Amino acid sequence: PASTATNIPASPTQLPTETSVPCDPSTADFCIVDGHFIFQRPILPPANDSVEETYRYASTAAGTRDPHHGVEFINRTGTPIHAAADGQVIFAGSDEEAVYSLWDNFYGNVVVIRHANDLFTLYAHLSVMDVSAGQQVMVGEKLGEVGLTGSATGSHLHFEVRRGDVEDYFSTLNPELWLKPKAGEGALAISVMNAQGGYQRAELAIQTEGKNYFIGTYPADFPPIEENAALGGLMAGRYRITLMYEGKIYERWVDVESGKLTVVFIVIE
Repeated sequence: PASTATNIPASPTQLPTETSVPCDPSTADFCIVDGHFIFQRPILPPANDSVEETYRYASTAAGTRDPHHGVEFINRTGTPIHAAADGQVIFAGSDEEAVYSLWDNFYGNVVVIRHANDLFTLYAHLSVMDVSAGQQVMVGEKLGEVGLTGSATGSHLHFEVRRGDVEDYFSTLNPELWLKPKAGEGALAISVMNAQGGYQRAELAIQTEGKNYFIGTYPADFPPIEENAALGGLMAGRYRITLMYEGKIYERWVDVESGKLTVVFIVIE
């Protein structure tokens, strides 16, 4: 979760490693790329269209829950939910039998849409569903309304992005790297690697003026696709990433740009 910080140390005076074209994050301090922000947010203003910071993708809400396979948009019951992109509804109903998760009635009323390039979006805990299986939908089309059906402790939309086998509970991708950033915001994709080239578990602090974020890398049973930690909804600016491993502190200064993805590789030695 985010917390207020009084300030952070000034950015070092030396410039970051100059990036080549094309940029290689394994040799540069960071690379800024277009990313793959192809999905519209499923909740539209004036409703709350921000990802809930206390239970991000792959997080455990400070150890109180299982690792999260999506993100949450906390809103009142009845708030409209919209298609994140054009596609075909492949499921709309109650998940009384576990198909998209490991447990019966986990998602409650759920809508699943197939998009191009073997991508899927999942919308869970709905109170009302306005679409049916087989229906073609357009981006922004109303799918239903926020609720708290299934395993939900309060009214919210649980939103997932999956690729490949949609019925594989572990085929999820981090939605914060697929949802279009808001104006003035960008995102971070971080790969923490060991010297052998494998992904390394770590806890990270991400700081900018006036705000701190604390996130962990993905759990071992989350197969990394292009990163093993990520953070969206970041205002454009200068950020410091730090982690400690076996008593050694690793630090990296990076820039975040509006509408862009900052890619960072950190190698633990």
